[in-house]
Amino acid sequence: MPVSTALFASRMMQLRPSTIREILKITVRPEIISFAGGLPAPELFPVEAVQRAADSVLASNGAGALQYGESEGYMPLREWIATEVQQRGVAASASDVLVTNGSQQVLDLVGKLFLNRGDVVLTENPTYLAAVQAFQAFEAKFVPVPTDACGLIPEALPELIRQHQPKFLYTIPNFQNPTGVTMTKERRIALARIAAEHGLVVVEDDPYGKLRYRGTEIPPVKHWDETGCVIYASTFSKTIAPGLRLGWVVAPAEVFARLLILKQAADLHTSSFDQRVAYAFLTQNDQAVHLERIRRAYGERFDLMNECLRAEMPTSYTWTQPEGGMFLWVTGPKELDALALLQRAVERNVAFVPGRDFFPGHDGSNYLRLNFSNSTPERIREGMKRLGKLCHELAAG
Repeated sequence: MPVSTALFASRMMQLRPSTIREILKITVRPEIISFAGGLPAPELFPVEAVQRAADSVLASNGAGALQYGESEGYMPLREWIATEVQQRGVAASASDVLVTNGSQQVLDLVGKLFLNRGDVVLTENPTYLAAVQAFQAFEAKFVPVPTDACGLIPEALPELIRQHQPKFLYTIPNFQNPTGVTMTKERRIALARIAAEHGLVVVEDDPYGKLRYRGTEIPPVKHWDETGCVIYASTFSKTIAPGLRLGWVVAPAEVFARLLILKQAADLHTSSFDQRVAYAFLTQNDQAVHLERIRRAYGERFDLMNECLRAEMPTSYTWTQPEGGMFLWVTGPKELDALALLQRAVERNVAFVPGRDFFPGHDGSNYLRLNFSNSTPERIREGMKRLGKLCHELAAG
């Protein structure tokens, strides 16, 4: 006898499948050139170095690597992360670091900690689709904060805070997903100040910060956090490999303690083996050389996609110019239906992500997100030709 849907929790009524994951079911077909998934370049994964790290872990203390571990995380790895975070401009010690199953788990734990049904979350507009999914699971409401080419506009926050009394603000200041936009230093300083003045919790998600290939590095919002209102999360998914499922969060003591309890209830701890392998990889290899290889490749791929868009797309289309990360954001004419465009594009064996699901409201029908990190130069050229030809056909009626 099948399980009755009447037994499901009410929160399931507002949850929907990930558009990106549904698109990926189509794009696994080898003939499709996909700019849809937010995937790192697999040819840049340090496979041999990770294999050596795994071998050394098993040889030195295989039993420990295969045993249960501390919920907070493997202490040598936490110490390494604390040093890394300090280099980014954040005052932190190992005791402030909680290791998680990717930074996606941070979003789930934060949702569990803060959100009751009907609580408000402030987000950039547009914002990361999987963050919306994570917070929807706790029946949150979303209020978008105005954004522009310089990121979130802090001056809009006081009135939004007054009107909606949000539980927290979720932001991706570096090479934002989906737009690729970076929040300026001045706005980060203003955000930290406003958050302190109004007691606003800020969840700062920084998965792409180490992927800068042009411009000047900017410290995280957390760098200017003097009152402990900023929760800072990051990941190894973009700098080593997503298959390790390793992320982390730096949080003030009262938040850390409660996130730890929720972590224990969720999965006891993150894989002991994966944590030790990551630590061995990080300490046995030159990270500067490894990261520069990734940055150079992504910068070259963005430059090529940008060049191809200029050559192939109608003049009614514009796009962002990210200084790092994995995405650019295309704005089409107002009458464009990007979902309908995708359906026709798949028939031409090319795919992207329509923009509307990145908006907390009902906007965004004329936007496209393009991922350039997971495509070879040849596929970028050919994919942009196919997409550009289709857009020209639509423009011509």
